[in-house]
Order: sequence, then structure tokens, then C-alpha cells
Amino acid sequence: MDSRIRFLMCSPDHYDVDYVINPWMEGNIHKSSQERAVEQWEKLHHILKEYAIVDLVPPQKGWPDMVFTANAGLLLGKNVVLSRFLHKERQGEEPYFKQWFEDNGYTVYELPKDLPFEGAGDALLDREGRWLWAGYGFRTELDSHPYLAKWLDIEVLSLRLIDERFYHLDTCFCPLNNGYLLYYSPAFDSYSNRLIEMRVHKDKRIAISEADAVNFSCNAVNVDHIVVMNKASDALKARLAQVGFQTIETPLSEFLKAGGAAKCLTLRVTEPVREEVHANVLVESRIFRIEGHLLDSGLINRALDLIIDNGGSFQVLNFSLGEQRQSTSAAEVRVSAPSHEVMETILSLLIDLGAVDLPQDERDAKLEPVTLPGVAPDDFYVTTIYPTEVRIDGEWVKVHNQRMDGAIAISQTPNGLLAQCKILRDLEVGERVVVDVQGIRTIRKTESREQRNAQEFSFMSAGVSSERRVELVVEQVAWELRKIRDAGGKVVVTAGPVVIHTGGGEHLSLLIREGYVQALLGGNAIAVHDIEQAMMGTSLGVDMKRGVAVRGGHRHHLKVINTIRRYGSIAKAVEAGAIDSGVMYECVRSGIPFCLAGSIRDDGPLPDTEMDLIKAQTEYARLLEGADMILMLSSMLHSIGVGNMTPSGVKMVCVDINPAVVTKLSDRGSIESVGVVTDVGLFLSLLVQQLDKLTSPYTIKMS
Repeated sequence: MDSRIRFLMCSPDHYDVDYVINPWMEGNIHKSSQERAVEQWEKLHHILKEYAIVDLVPPQKGWPDMVFTANAGLLLGKNVVLSRFLHKERQGEEPYFKQWFEDNGYTVYELPKDLPFEGAGDALLDREGRWLWAGYGFRTELDSHPYLAKWLDIEVLSLRLIDERFYHLDTCFCPLNNGYLLYYSPAFDSYSNRLIEMRVHKDKRIAISEADAVNFSCNAVNVDHIVVMNKASDALKARLAQVGFQTIETPLSEFLKAGGAAKCLTLRVTEPVREEVHANVLVESRIFRIEGHLLDSGLINRALDLIIDNGGSFQVLNFSLGEQRQSTSAAEVRVSAPSHEVMETILSLLIDLGAVDLPQDERDAKLEPVTLPGVAPDDFYVTTIYPTEVRIDGEWVKVHNQRMDGAIAISQTPNGLLAQCKILRDLEVGERVVVDVQGIRTIRKTESREQRNAQEFSFMSAGVSSERRVELVVEQVAWELRKIRDAGGKVVVTAGPVVIHTGGGEHLSLLIREGYVQALLGGNAIAVHDIEQAMMGTSLGVDMKRGVAVRGGHRHHLKVINTIRRYGSIAKAVEAGAIDSGVMYECVRSGIPFCLAGSIRDDGPLPDTEMDLIKAQTEYARLLEGADMILMLSSMLHSIGVGNMTPSGVKMVCVDINPAVVTKLSDRGSIESVGVVTDVGLFLSLLVQQLDKLTSPYTIKMS
């Protein structure tokens, strides 16, 4: 039939699976039947000639994938952007396709040599011509998208591919006539799926199953109401028929072995231009500089990984490697993101690593006023644990009261501008809050290689330690505890009731008595069960010496609460002699401040328990001021809360039998944090033993 629609194909004279450049090729080298491949290609060719005009580009020996003409380039009107293949195995195809385009009257645009872009395999026009869907992540770089928008004068929407099986956009995404879309949503990240849902009405979206996806049902050729593909399930064919499409299946199994099917074998060369549509691209690029011991600390790897993991792309513009072992390295990296929203996320993470946005030296932070007490403006910058500075009126201002998950509030004082971290509820009308990520930098301490290796105790290898490393970690913690105590420093302990249940109470009591603890944070439960053990010898009704439940013991904790309430406070009960041992007893006797934060599940509670959560948080923050080290002992919620309140530079040890708890604390990213997966009672016992071995003016004796 006569049609203005034309396709370019290349016969499979030299087709074979000669190498591996995608997962489909694995195990299929030289396993494709040339005879079957020709037969399948001819059938597809015959079908398409019934509905369109098919032109042919001569195949070239040595370039077996030239049969996949979809990757030759991207066309719109009489303009074509020539592909820049990522893999050398396909780069030799470029001049042959370029020659064909020029011979047929197209204006050819060529991308920079080091900027991969794989044509209509990774760029698909909306069939109504409204915009261009452009993929990136495996074969095409995001930085190519602005070129497409400029040269083809069309809006470009960037979609990130995350499943290596679907390495090209056309393997999992097929725009159809009348605004319909056939696609496999798990092949894309969350941002891309949101973008698809915003641009394509739900009634027009045809999401396919994994079974159809791996049969390359999305790798289809659409001509008017016809959809030609390798294979489709009955359910998919019925769905397409329901909205007016006729499915034609034609087996292409030999080409699936190389990772392609119907769409890959064709390039539509008649794409009409809509005069009212013009260039627009959401891609945003910024240049960052990062300094430090980039290689041996792994800092540059972490920076580049987080760019990719969060949907961005990068180009290292300059890398200056330190020439001496004391020298630091520096890198300038161009970061691209598919939207400002994604860029903001990436920038926040890079700032956390100490990276500096180069253009920000000329830009102040963006500030917006607080108009409602306790409510920040939209898009406020969320603070981290690292020392931070903001640029205001051309000057860098230090942010005070550094903590995680707060906002940066700017206020005018008699002494000048004050920048401080505030939790949302403390924001006041009249203050200005930093929004976006412009004009912000964090200060990351750069340790020399010698400093890292010479320290007797170091938290530089932050992470989670398993059972086999417990004794090593205990030795390091003991050394640090002794050093802090002898220097008059401050150690804060956050503890849960498991400390008591596992027999660790006597060891924690000893640490308090010998001056190793300067503040205790916990909940109602640890105090109740500690006092229960001191007064009745049980914890949760279990005899702590014999390990058996005591008749009526389940009521012991309530009797203890009642007793302390009668005295009016824990301190008064100690003074009266009602409590003569235990963790709370040692706190009172040694004058160690403590805060017990209440919760909905608390029995009683004890009169000392602060049931006003805001007051409890405020007291926690006060007791944490000036801390050199925090021991977090089997208390998930209290430990995580304390971690969020604590700035970088404070050493933290989180001990819990549950790996999820210690992982959560390690995920803060602080190099001073160590997680230990073990029984907290065992940990405290080993810690006391190790302290007893250390040379000191003091000698620890078990009492």
C-alpha cells in the first residue's frame, strides 16, 4: 500500500552474535542460526512493506549489529543526530549510516566523540509529535539530551533506565498512535515513572508484565493502528485491541539473542515536524569541586556513585592527583540531572561529602521568610551532621547548633547575622530560612594518611562489625573511654531495658561509678527494670541469678513504679535507702544527670519520666552538648533520635543484637560511628574486663 511512512532496514547478511555488550548476548556467541535469522528478518520486512515504504542500507562485513538500524541515529523532519556508539564493537557502523543519511538529503548533526548516544534506540518521539522521550543510564549519556533539544527544536523528556536487561529505551517503551504508550514500568526509576504518569493519562498508559517485557513486546513497530512485535500474551493483545490496535506477531527469536526485536531492526525515517513545538529541555548541569584524599579514602568513588544512583550523570573535567603521600587530590566534576528536583537531591548529597558548587562562590544562599511559627518555607534545605556554612551578602557565615534534619534559620542580632540549625517547631516568624541548595557548603575534615594510620584508636572505618570483631572493637572503645575520662571529657550513654535483661546492668553501673559516664539518656523502661532488679532481684519478673520466672513476678515492675511514686522521685528513694544499687542508684550517687523520655506504652510512669516529648527532646539535646563520645546500648528509637541530634565529630558506638539498628546509625555517613552487632550484656562485660587491663591511675574492681 502507498504510505508516506518510511522505514530503514539492513539485511542480516553478516549478522551473528560475535561479542557480548548486553545481558542477552551472554551465552549466545555464535549460537544464532543465519538461516533462521534471514527467514525471520524477511518476514518482518514483508509485513512492514504492506503498511509502509522500506528503504535498505547495505550491510557491511565486520559489523554484525548493523542490522539493528534503530541505533543509526535520530531523525525529525530532514534533520538527523548521528549515533555515537558506546561500545567499540559498534562504532564502525557510524560512517556507513552517516553516508546513507547524507545521500538521502538529511542534515547530519554529530555529537562530541566522547558523548555516547544510540539514536532511536534511546530516543522515541511521541507519536503525536509533542515531545521526545530520551533514555539514559546504560548506552546514552544524559548530557546528549540538550543537544537533541537544540538541533531538533523539540522538548526532551529524560527517562532513566535501571534494569540492565532493558539497556535501550526502545526495549521497554513504545509510544503508539493517538497518545497511547506501551511500557514496562520497573525498567525505570521512580522519577521517570512520575514523569511518564504526568505526561500520559492513565487511560492511555498500557503497562505490561515482565513476561511480555522479556519477550520484547515493547520493542514494537507502530504504523497507524498496526503494532508489529515478536510476541505478546493474550492479555496484552486483548488490551491493545480494546483501544483500537491490531497486533501482528512475527517471531524474532534469533535477534533476541543479541538483545533486539522488531523496533531494533527498523528506523522510522519519516517523522513529521510540528511547527508549534519548540526546544525545551529539563536537564540541569552544575560543576562541583571536591578535595581530600580522594582515592585512598574512596571519597571520589562515593561521590560518583551517588550521582549515578540518584539519577544523574557526570563528566570528570579535571583530576589533580596529590603528588606526595601528604598531598590531597582535587577533582572538578560536571554533574547533570534530568530536572532541578533530581539535581537538588544530588547536590545535597554532594554537599554532605564536602563538595563545593563552583558557581556558588558568586551566589548567595536563597532565603525565604517564616510566615507561620513552626513552619518552614517549601523546599527548605535539610541540614546534616556536618559543620555547615552559608553565603549571605557575599560572606560565608558559620551555622551554629549543627544537627541532622533541621532547617537553617537566619536572624539579625545586635552582633550581626546569626545562622543556626533549628528543628521545624522552633522556627519563628521574622526569621529567614535557607531554601534550595545554592550558597551552601559543608566542612569535612581531611585526615592525612599518617593521621589515619598512626592513631591507636580510630573510627575512620565506619560501618557495622559482626561477632568475630567484637573483641577488637571493645579494645578500641575501652582505650577511647579511658582517654576521654582522663582528659575530663564527656561520654553520654543511651540505653534500653535490654541492658538490664541481659545482665549488663552491673557493668553499666560500674562505668558510671568509675567516672566513665557523664550523662544517661533512656526511657521509662530502663529505669523501671533497673530498679526492679535492685529492689526485687528480677527484671520483667525473671530472677536475674537463676534465670527463671518468679511467681507473681509479672507484677514486680508495677510495684516498683508505685514505690518510687510514693517517694516522689528516684533520687528521694535513693536517699531514703529504698534503692541501694543499680544504674539509677549510681547516677544519683555520682550526680550524673539523666533524662527519661516517656512513650505511649509506659506503665506508671515513674515521676522522673518526662511525658512531654518536646521537653524530653530539649533535655536530650542539652545533655548531649559537648559530648565527645556516645554509647548507644540496645535502644533503637532513643539511639536513632540521639543520632539525629548529634553533629559530626562526636564518636558514636551503637551496640545492638539487631543489625537493622546499627545499620541505621551507620547510614548517617559519619566516619566517627561504629556499629556492633552483638549481645549488649556481653559487650559491656568485655568492656569492663578490657578497662581493667589498661594502665591507669585508677583500678577497676568488681564489687
